[in-house]
Amino acid sequence: MSFISVLFALLLEQARPLGRGNLVHASLRAWVRWSTRNFDAGKSHHGWLAWGLSVGAPALFALLIYGLLDRFVGWPVAMLWSVAVLYVTLGFRQFSFHFTQIRDALANGDEDRAREVLAAWKQIDASELPRSEIVRHVIEYSVLAAHRHVFGVLAWFSVLAAFGLGPAGAVLYRLSEFVVRYWQHKSDAHHHPVSPALQQTAVDAWRAIDWLPARLTAISFAVVGSFEDAIDGWRNYVPTSQDDGGSDSDGIVLAATSGAVNIRLGAAASNVAGAATQPAGQQPEVAHLAVIVGLVWRTVVMWMVLLALLTLARLLG
Repeated sequence: MSFISVLFALLLEQARPLGRGNLVHASLRAWVRWSTRNFDAGKSHHGWLAWGLSVGAPALFALLIYGLLDRFVGWPVAMLWSVAVLYVTLGFRQFSFHFTQIRDALANGDEDRAREVLAAWKQIDASELPRSEIVRHVIEYSVLAAHRHVFGVLAWFSVLAAFGLGPAGAVLYRLSEFVVRYWQHKSDAHHHPVSPALQQTAVDAWRAIDWLPARLTAISFAVVGSFEDAIDGWRNYVPTSQDDGGSDSDGIVLAATSGAVNIRLGAAASNVAGAATQPAGQQPEVAHLAVIVGLVWRTVVMWMVLLALLTLARLLG
């Protein structure tokens, strides 16, 4: 019943979005802090232990509750548990607040306000960014947020739910992404740094977990956008760092998005000034924000249709 779970979770999230600093997210942050404080001893195996407790334990908890409800109460109640977990892990409202503020500020000609919101959102210095660069940054951050908050969650939830593991995949994916950001921020901004071993563990785990969802998102954008251009952008994409090992998932998503909607994004847009030839695609403009919103929603509809067909096939089979 993956389709029904996702549908109700999305509807609920649109009707009553979770507030910032809600109890569930605060509890998960507290759990990650506790795991880090007690098990991060600086060695690689300690890093995997801390990561396993921070990410794996909540995912196993979600699976355990789902299994108990399904076995002893019934599948409708187990499905409600999946809806609740997806409500916490899946949705646009978890990141769209800043996008809407920046879009409205740019539409009203208030670029200073747009820079202020962008700087607060992504913790960057946006004071000198021209209008087109503000738009480009907003598009890039929003596309990646949609991937991480919606399509990546859908991918892992759908795959593991097909094997009877309920909503464990949604928890695994979201927490894997969260701990990378959280531990990096903790090391950069606080006096209690996380060990390099734990940070590297989190990065390695995230790259492995996001490998398939990123490519599914890129393919999805290609299907609902300009397919040939999106695939061409993906094929010609070159990671900006050797550390990416040829598997820069964020870059692949942005490259596919750039081709799908014919907008310069990612490394190509950043290097326009020094490039020998002008890269393909239009320079980002405010009107393109609506194009990106349309691309994302068409992709959501496509995913929901696919889930509905898979659910129907399973019922008929």
